[in-house]
Amino acid sequence: TTKKARPSRKRPETLRLRSVEPSLTVNDLLRSLAWYRDVLGFTEDERWEHDGKLAGVSVTAGTVTINLAQDDWARGADRKKGEGFRLYLNTVQDVDEIATSIKSRGGMLDSEPKDMPWGARVFQLADPDGFKLTISSIA
Repeated sequence: TTKKARPSRKRPETLRLRSVEPSLTVNDLLRSLAWYRDVLGFTEDERWEHDGKLAGVSVTAGTVTINLAQDDWARGADRKKGEGFRLYLNTVQDVDEIATSIKSRGGMLDSEPKDMPWGARVFQLADPDGFKLTISSIA
């Protein structure tokens, strides 16, 4: 067999990324950590402290990492979070089983799992600060 030649890349090359790690500024870091870990099923990865106080945590599920940072209230305590923002989390696992698991651990869904026209099965929920999440099967 002959090895297929790689297509030539544009010059200059366009940006090519391998992953993204969103950072969410939350109202109560420990509450958010508990929700992502105990309700959604992420595992705690790293913790960051500032002047001896917990300032941030990264949580991981599979190859996905989300960073959670404690709001310092510099922009006001009434600042809305999660407006105009949604995370799409794709999985090969059974979406219905994930939804059932989340509900059994006290989570509330915004929508029950449903089939989408493009072949994926999805459900939606929001974290304690209103950041919107869609969990989707890979179509």
